[in-house]
Amino acid sequence: MSTILRTLRNLSRIGLKEYGHQMQYMGDTKAGTLVGVDRFGNKYFENMEEELPLRTRWVDYKEKEYDPSQLETGWHAWISYMVDTPPTADKILQTGVRAWELQEHRPNLTLSRSAFKTYSTVRPKYSAWTPVAAPR
Repeated sequence: MSTILRTLRNLSRIGLKEYGHQMQYMGDTKAGTLVGVDRFGNKYFENMEEELPLRTRWVDYKEKEYDPSQLETGWHAWISYMVDTPPTADKILQTGVRAWELQEHRPNLTLSRSAFKTYSTVRPKYSAWTPVAAPR
C-alpha cells in the first residue's frame, strides 16, 4: 500500500509528463530539486526529505541509451557522496573545460564491435595442439 501512496504523491508533485519520462528512462519516480546541468545535458537532482540515506541524489541522463562514463568528474564526485557541494557551488570545480580535456564525450567502446583489437604481424611463439588419432 505504501508503494501506491508514494507513486500517487510523486505523480502529484512532478506531473504526468515527468512521471511518464521517469518511468520510461529510470524505471522509478522521484521528486526533487534540480541542482544543475552539465555540459552534456545530463540533469542532476537531490531530495533530502524522504529518501533513504545515500539514495538522495540521482541523474537524469540526456540520452536514453546512456553511458555512465558521461558523468563529468565534479558531478561524479558529488553523485557518489565524495563531496557535499555540487560543482555549481564549488569554486575549484568551476574551472570549466581544461585545454587537455575533450570538448565532446567519447563513449566507452568496451564489449562493442568498435572496441580496440590488437593486430600483430609476428607469428606466435606457440600454437594450439591438435591431436591426431592413429588409424586402426
